[in-house]
Amino acid sequence: MLKLNYVIEKDKHGYYGYCPELDGCHTQGDSNEETKSNSTEAIELYISTLPSHYHFLPITSFE
Repeated sequence: MLKLNYVIEKDKHGYYGYCPELDGCHTQGDSNEETKSNSTEAIELYISTLPSHYHFLPITSFE
């Protein structure tokens, strides 16, 4: 299982999240909970766009 870090920050516009290990994997939300939920989708979409030789990454959870 691959564990990824996900950073969520709050600013005056809401919440912003990104995964440092996946360059360009970002999301946002109106709350911390929404941003955390959106991050799961962002990671899944990011991984699905990688070339097929990268699909060995068994993403089942993240921290």
